[in-house]
Amino acid sequence: MKRYAVLGGGGSFGIHTSKYLLDHADTDRVIAVGRNPARPEPFTLNVGKGDKRYSYHAYHVTHELDLLLELFDRERPQVIINYAAQGEGAVSWKHSWRFFETNSMALARLAEELMKRPYLERFIQIGTSEMYGSVEHATKEDEPIKPTSPYAASKVAFDMYLVSVHKFLKFPMNIIRPSNAYCPGQLLHRVVPKAVICGLTGRKLPLQGGGRAEKSYFHARDLARAIHLVAEKAPPGAIYNAGPPKPISIRALVEKVADALQMKFDDLCEITGDRLGQDSRYWLDSSAIKRDVGWDPQISLEEGLAEMVTWGRKYVDQVRDWPMDYTLRA
Repeated sequence: MKRYAVLGGGGSFGIHTSKYLLDHADTDRVIAVGRNPARPEPFTLNVGKGDKRYSYHAYHVTHELDLLLELFDRERPQVIINYAAQGEGAVSWKHSWRFFETNSMALARLAEELMKRPYLERFIQIGTSEMYGSVEHATKEDEPIKPTSPYAASKVAFDMYLVSVHKFLKFPMNIIRPSNAYCPGQLLHRVVPKAVICGLTGRKLPLQGGGRAEKSYFHARDLARAIHLVAEKAPPGAIYNAGPPKPISIRALVEKVADALQMKFDDLCEITGDRLGQDSRYWLDSSAIKRDVGWDPQISLEEGLAEMVTWGRKYVDQVRDWPMDYTLRA
C-alpha cells in the first residue's frame, strides 16, 4: 500500500491523477495539494468525495512551504507527484520572473527539503514537451533542449536541477515530459474545453493563426497511468517522454471537436492572429517509456473528445460564464 501526494492537485490533470490512483493503484492515501480552495463540481468532478483515503489541502508551494512540509511530515507520502507550476507559455513573456519563482526556485527549495525526509521513495516531476522547441521529427529524451518561451526555460531549469541532485545526491526522482493533455474539468483557456463550451453556447472560438501549429494531444487519464507505471517500475533518475504517436494541427483538432458536437467547423470558430513565440510542431518519441514500463496511450482522440462533449453538456449552465482567458497569479 502506497501513500501518494499530488502537488497541483487542484488542477484538472492532478484531479484525474488522484482519481486514477484511487481507482487503479494499491493506494493507502492520496493527499492532493493545490494553491486554491477546491473549485466547483464541473472542475473537481467530485473526485475523492466520500473516500476516506482522499484529502485536499490548499497550500501555496512558493509562499507556504513550511505548511506544506508540515503536512507531508504528518502524512509521510512515499510518492510525490508534482504538477505545480506557472503554466501557459503564451503569457510568460510578461512578468516572466514569476515563472522562475515557482517552476524553478520554489521547487528547488521543496526538493532540497524533501532530501531530508526518509519516507520519500520517489519524486515524479511533470515536465513539458515545450522544452524541445519546434521539431521536425519525433523527439527523444536526449535531444538538445531548445526552449522558446520563458515558461519552457523555467521548466528546463528545474529538470536540470533534478538531474544533478539525482546524480550526485541520489535524490529519487523521475521526470515525465508529456505532450498536451486534455480532460473533463479542464479550465476553459485550454483549446479543447474552450471549443466545447463555445460550441454549446453559440460563441465563436478564436483560432489563433488559423490553427496551423501542430501539437500532440492525449487524455489526462493516459498521463495518470504513465505516472503510476513510472512510480512502480521505472529506474530512479530516468526521464521519459509521454504522448501519442503523431501530432495533429490545432485546426484538425478543432474540426474533430466540431464533429463531436455535430456542428460545422465554420460555425464553431473564427481565425485570429497567431500568438507570440508559437512553435510550429510538438512531437514526442515515447518509445523509452513503452520499453521500460509498458506504457502507450489507450484512449483515442475521438473517444476522448466524445467524453469532453458529454462533460460540456452536463455542466454547460454552470461554466458558461467561467473565464476563458488565463490569469497569471503568484
